[in-house]
Amino acid sequence: MLVSLVIPVYNEIPTLAELLRRCVAVDFPKELVLIDDCSKDGSREFLRQLQEQGVGLLGGTPRNRNEVRVLFQEKNQGKGAALRRGFTEATGDIIIVQDADLEYDPRDIPNVIQPIIDGVADVVFGSRFTGTPRRVLYYWHTVLNNVLTTLSNMTSGLNLTDMETCYKAFRAEVLRSVQVEEDRFGFEPEITAKVARGRWRVFEVPISYHGRTYEEGKKIGWKDGVRALYAIAKYSVKR
Repeated sequence: MLVSLVIPVYNEIPTLAELLRRCVAVDFPKELVLIDDCSKDGSREFLRQLQEQGVGLLGGTPRNRNEVRVLFQEKNQGKGAALRRGFTEATGDIIIVQDADLEYDPRDIPNVIQPIIDGVADVVFGSRFTGTPRRVLYYWHTVLNNVLTTLSNMTSGLNLTDMETCYKAFRAEVLRSVQVEEDRFGFEPEITAKVARGRWRVFEVPISYHGRTYEEGKKIGWKDGVRALYAIAKYSVKR
């Protein structure tokens, strides 16, 4: 069973190579679908090298099957737009979102996708708030995440603990039934609402989390929180 890791990239050169080394070191057959969102820090040039040389460029110890596909956006459009393109290009039986920083550990992916492999789930969310190690950082980010998750649950009918998580895994058929509209971080509440509307079987599993500070490159801000509120309202009305 091939797993597609769809990885949006925007100015992640400090962490990109290490993240990819960690991805290819995990023992399951996978394809890495990397979408560069018009990076300006060298990420784009690194990905061109990767496209030419393959995973040998990364060093480390690749495990199992590792295919690499690199896509380039002609202008910066946002995470949702990059994911929309990546989902279209992915060929795996299971598709999971992977950020290009080091906040999420690829070693958690086998646990995230296991309910799909077992045939009991169509979609799996990885939760940062269910008892696994996580870096302690911004209090108000946690408050906002809880508010957004609660509002999303109220409108979707789900009972998630972490709607805003990066790790969302899907059977490929699920994403073929969904049209992603949001271009930025509004993707998270949008896809959650559309999964709920489709009555797909949703599971949640614990994951670790190593959050980064704004000085370390964190990009999400208060405007994205406002857009997430708008997206929750928008897609609940569409429901």
